[in-house]
Parts: sequence; structure tokens; C-alpha cells
Amino acid sequence: MELTTVWFILIAVLWVGYFVLEGFDFGVGMLLPVIGREENERRVLINTIGPVWDGNEVWVLVAGGATFAAFPEWYATLFSGFYLPLLLILVALIVRGLAFEYRAKRDEAQWRARWDLAIVIGSAVPALLWGVAFANILRGVPIDADMEYAGGFFNLLNPYALLGGLTTLLLFLTHGAVFISLKTDGRVREHARELALKIGVAAAAVTVVFLGWTQIDTGTVGSAVAFAVAAVALVGGLLAVLAGREGWAFIGTFVAIGLGVAGLFLALFPDVMPTTLADGTGLTTANAAATDYTLKIMTVVAVIFTPVVLAYQAWTYWVFRRRISVDHIPAPLPTPTRR
Repeated sequence: MELTTVWFILIAVLWVGYFVLEGFDFGVGMLLPVIGREENERRVLINTIGPVWDGNEVWVLVAGGATFAAFPEWYATLFSGFYLPLLLILVALIVRGLAFEYRAKRDEAQWRARWDLAIVIGSAVPALLWGVAFANILRGVPIDADMEYAGGFFNLLNPYALLGGLTTLLLFLTHGAVFISLKTDGRVREHARELALKIGVAAAAVTVVFLGWTQIDTGTVGSAVAFAVAAVALVGGLLAVLAGREGWAFIGTFVAIGLGVAGLFLALFPDVMPTTLADGTGLTTANAAATDYTLKIMTVVAVIFTPVVLAYQAWTYWVFRRRISVDHIPAPLPTPTRR
């Protein structure tokens, strides 16, 4: 197997890891004011992802870095052509991170409400725009003969891409609701389970349409298998929610998102960014790749450090595996008076 193919697979794995892990983070953030009707309940929701959300974001950083090193032409065209949506995603992630850190700094309802809104927006914007971005990569964008993006921002807002954004938004909401029901107890757990079923039905319908459209346009035998298993896993996850088996439900949504993203990469290969221009030059794993020497060095580094990172993150999830409820939330400390 050529190293360009190996690194295409590794980048696909990184994006799969990002979407299945950060996906429930986004879902929890978007559901914060819906499930968290009281302050203690909202603190429970934030605590479910508190130990892991920043670690989950590392996946996208590594995916971006790997793309830059392994496929510099892909990175350059992607980040120049998708500059505005990627900038919006970056700003949203920064604001969301600040909100997690700052909402508890003052014991004032209005202060917390503003940061809660920042968490919702900072979760919803990436959840939507990541789907829009990946759908455009699959569909193809205007790339000229010099392998430079020749379109504008509104080229990205086509029906297929918007459907892709709605798909990731609904899938992450479902994934987040299932994760909340897995990690909490009491009223929060029951409310999350109810929402997972309601949102999950809509997510399943939209996902089938989007993946079916993708398969008809650019699909392969491999992507068809991945999409079919993803659909079965999503339905199985919803049935597990109905039966009160949150662990199996989370595995179902986890597998559905993971195989859905894997299917998108299978449908894309060997392209990495196709062009819609007749006289343009699409990017492939061959013409967008770095030198063999660079890929060899990167492969050695990946073989050494990837198992370490995976083991550490698995250990983190194991340590924080217990359910939490409002009974575990301590009363807030009194705000010190100024003299």
C-alpha cells in the first residue's frame, strides 16, 4: 500500500474519532438549556463532558496538522476556499471553551445565562458547518487549473451541503442526548432519553436522505456497505434508547456516526478535493501529497505516539465513567463582598 493511501486512511480515522467524540460534546452543549431546566441540572450536563471535551478537540487539531504535512496542496486549497466557514468554526470553538471556564466565575443568573448561550451557539455552529464543509468536499467545488479555489462563500451554500449540515446537526443532538442519558441519573436522564428518541427519528430520516444522495452521486461499493451498517446502527441505537439500554444506545450512535464519516471518505477516495470546473484540476492523493521522505518520517512518528494518545484518552474515559446527578453537585460558594 502506498504511503499516500496510508495517510488518507489515517486522516479519515482522525476525522472519525473527532466526530464520534466531539459530536456528543456538541450535542450536550446544544441541549444545555433544553434539558438543564435548573442551574444544578445545567451543571450536571457540563460536568458530563467537563473532563473530556478539550481532549476531544485534539482530534481535529491533529487531523488539520496531518493534512498540512501529508497533503499540503489539499490543506492550502481547503483552508483558502473554506476560509470563512472554518473561521466561524474556530471562533465558535474558542467562545465555547471560554464559556466552560467563565460561567462559574460569578454567582449571578444573568452572567451564567449569557455564557450558557455562548455554549449553545459555540456548539451549534461547528455542528452545522462541519457537515456543510464535508458535503462540499464530496460534491466538489470550483478549483482551477492551478489547484486554487475559484468560487465564493455562497458556492458552499448549495442544497446538498445544507442537507449535510442539517444531518450532522441532528446526529450530534441525538448523540449528545444519548450520552447524557448514559452519564446521568434522575430527571435529567429521563428527559434526555425522551429527547433522544424524538430527535433521533428526525436524524435518521435526514441521514438516510443525505447518505442516499451521496451514494447515488459519488458512492462506491465500500461506501454503500458503510452507509447501510451506519443506518442499521442508528436504528438499533434508537431501539436501545426505547428499551432503556443507554450503553447499547451510545454504541449505536457512536457506530452510526463513525461509519457514516468513514463512508464519506470511501466515496471520496482517491480524490481529496474534486473540482466542478471542466478545465480545472481536482486534488487527489497523488497530486496533493507531500514527498515520500516526509510521509516516511510522519509514519514513524504516528506509529510511536498514536497508541500512547489512544491509551491515555481511553484511561480518561474509564476514570470518569460513573453516572452523576444533581445530588453530586455542591452548593456554589458565596460571592465575596467588596470592601
